[in-house]
Amino acid sequence: MIDIETRVSDCFANAFPGLSQAEIKQASHESLARWDSVAHVTLISALAEEFHCELDEELLENLTSYKLIVDYFGSNSTQD
Repeated sequence: MIDIETRVSDCFANAFPGLSQAEIKQASHESLARWDSVAHVTLISALAEEFHCELDEELLENLTSYKLIVDYFGSNSTQD
């Protein structure tokens, strides 16, 4: 089974093509200029599909970095 970090990294790679794994692991809304509202929706959609879940609007505003996203899915995932 693929671990959560790998799954989240794959979603980031889809939303932000061309980023290295090191850049993905450091990515945040503040550090990545191309992380605009469209990229955020693309990333959240990829995560929702990957983890088979719906993310509420309040939560979406808080998932603004690779680390926060990994932490969220690490504590809330059933590893499907």
